[in-house]
Amino acid sequence: MSGHSKWANIKRKKGANDAIRGKVTTKIGREITIAVRMGGGDPTGNMRLKLALSKAKANNIPKDNIQRAIQKGLGATDGSSYEEFSYEGYGPGGSAVMIDIMTDNRNRTAADIRHLFSKYGGNLGETGCVGWMFHKKSVFIVDKEVFDDEESLMMIALEAGAEDFQAEDDSFEITASPDDFDAIAQALEDNNIETVQSEITMVPDTTVKLEGKDADKMLTLIDALEEHDDVQNVYANYEIDDQE
Repeated sequence: MSGHSKWANIKRKKGANDAIRGKVTTKIGREITIAVRMGGGDPTGNMRLKLALSKAKANNIPKDNIQRAIQKGLGATDGSSYEEFSYEGYGPGGSAVMIDIMTDNRNRTAADIRHLFSKYGGNLGETGCVGWMFHKKSVFIVDKEVFDDEESLMMIALEAGAEDFQAEDDSFEITASPDDFDAIAQALEDNNIETVQSEITMVPDTTVKLEGKDADKMLTLIDALEEHDDVQNVYANYEIDDQE
């Protein structure tokens, strides 16, 4: 599996405990609130909100939680002091890591993230040190257990504007420009094809294969970063064999 948005990464976390799940719920709720505050409560004209709601659905966030987050964005001022920015660094084996941050205390977050990198064999870098290795893309993952007609899916995706189509062991991955997200999402919906993941994310141009201790450290680093309250998203360019 590679480090951006592979179905294998999702499956690895399906057994996450309640504490981790609680953090995911909180982070998505925060993203919904900020999206509403910045662009309004109608997802039709607010791509950021649309993506946040899609992520909430994929993570089975209760509707009550979603509605509270939307109302908070429409009416409350709590959370207006949050800053958004990115960190970049290197993980074990020379892998590249990018992190989306949302925090109300930049100094605290910087110290925490620097500590995690150091603890698990990486180091926090300067802005731009690895960002050039990633490009923003629309990514859709379809589980083969849900839809297994590769030829039909590929034609639907390509006709809707997809740039790339990959068949993995147990899933299909569709990649496209961020501008084509809506068109592909609509084409899949029109054909009753459900996705296990659909998002605009950062995809690496190349990957670094990790084995042994480097692979262990990398997965531990990614988990530690994702568990941090101020980390919204983690992107990396590692590749690890399933056997590893």
